[in-house]
Amino acid sequence: QVRLVESGGGLVQAGGSLRLSCAASGRGFSIYHMGWFRQAPGKEREFVATTSPSGGTTYYADSVKGRFTISRDNARNTVYLQMGSLKPEDTAVYYCARSMNPFRDGNVPADFGSWGQGTQVTVSS
Repeated sequence: QVRLVESGGGLVQAGGSLRLSCAASGRGFSIYHMGWFRQAPGKEREFVATTSPSGGTTYYADSVKGRFTISRDNARNTVYLQMGSLKPEDTAVYYCARSMNPFRDGNVPADFGSWGQGTQVTVSS
């Protein structure tokens, strides 16, 4: 059983930066794709970014491409989301997730089987 715990959210002004962290407990972290999703009030949960098990391949939503960077440290069982040039529309609860199956990627919530509790990111204008 895996447990994912996000941290690093907060309030930031537009144009600022934040780094989110997600610490995973349990075994097998390094064989799963890891992803970040977000959910704004009244909206569906949406894909932000994913990273392959090695960290060598990453994918981003068009809305964050060039501003956000996903990375992972398999020795620390941790995945990160570095967010820059933040905009008010980035305001949401950000969730860390582990892929449903080892070595299988995806970009919709149904592709991910384990979730953290979320961390709030608020970007003021």
